[in-house]
Amino acid sequence: MAGRMKTRMQEIKAMDAKDKRRFWKETLLNNSLYIFIVIAIIYIQIQAPGFLAPASIINIISLSAAAMPLALGVAGTIVLTGTDLSAGRCVGLTACVSASLLQMSDYANKMFPNLPEIPIIVVLLAVVAIGAIAGLVNGFSVAKFGLHPFIVTLATQLILYGIVLIYLMNGNNNGQAISGLDERYTSFIKGTLFTIGGTAVPMYVLYGILLTALMWVIWNKTAFGKNMFAVGSNPEAANVSGVNVNRTITGVFVLAGIMYGLSGFIEAARIGSNSASTGFNYELDGIAACVIGGVSFVGGIGKISGIVLGVLILKLIFTGLNFLSVSVNMIYIIKGIIILVACAIDMRKYLVRK
Repeated sequence: MAGRMKTRMQEIKAMDAKDKRRFWKETLLNNSLYIFIVIAIIYIQIQAPGFLAPASIINIISLSAAAMPLALGVAGTIVLTGTDLSAGRCVGLTACVSASLLQMSDYANKMFPNLPEIPIIVVLLAVVAIGAIAGLVNGFSVAKFGLHPFIVTLATQLILYGIVLIYLMNGNNNGQAISGLDERYTSFIKGTLFTIGGTAVPMYVLYGILLTALMWVIWNKTAFGKNMFAVGSNPEAANVSGVNVNRTITGVFVLAGIMYGLSGFIEAARIGSNSASTGFNYELDGIAACVIGGVSFVGGIGKISGIVLGVLILKLIFTGLNFLSVSVNMIYIIKGIIILVACAIDMRKYLVRK
């Protein structure tokens, strides 16, 4: 790393004045979003000194860990030059299923009052299967029929939302939010991993770290990961090289669905009360985090470390905006601007390289 930096500095010194100006201009433009975010974080800290206090930092890390599985899932679909608009609704469905199957046995408003106590691992496997099926539908439709991921996942987003609404009408629920979760479940997700300065770090931070490590291995150390990047870069060339393009595309969406199922399982216990609105617009946060982290919509480009950085930056900004008492309505506008600017910068980098 140090050697590459030294070589790069020598190359810069060797440039003439015009080339140096062009280099620094390109560097500033390509990193303008990061520069703006750093300035914003400094401003927020000045206006609200408690923003970067240890308790607040732990909260930001916890929020990032909860959002990480979904972002990691969406990232693979972006590497394939696609996206997944159904991610949030898939999280919502799996969260509601998790919550309904893991309510306290003596809870007065239990959705299924005659349901016996179910082992946590059984429910976890069930929601992972639900996510995988949703991913399979998306991946098969994209790979087999050549449909654009935007259209396919928009359709499955609506389908999953309809399924959630129907599911919530079952038993004694009558469309109400599902709460009263079993202590086994909440302790498994929100139990204290360890404390820092009297502030508890929840268990799901560990799960977020483990899932991130697992995805790093899949992306960087397996044939599947290499095939994913090859298909994202150039599907025709990948096919000629012997890569099964359809199987790879389907696999990426199935893996994304599994991550959404895990995200829903964590989210259900984290928020404690789950309804049809659970998971609403979660996919936008995931897409924004990926693009900020350098996962390119032109395909074949992305790193797990970048996704982690993107999620952390996004949570830093939105937590800071809450510290400044910015309205939820304005936060939606800011989120949209961040996505737009990040995509514009990404496309500019692509055009310069091209």
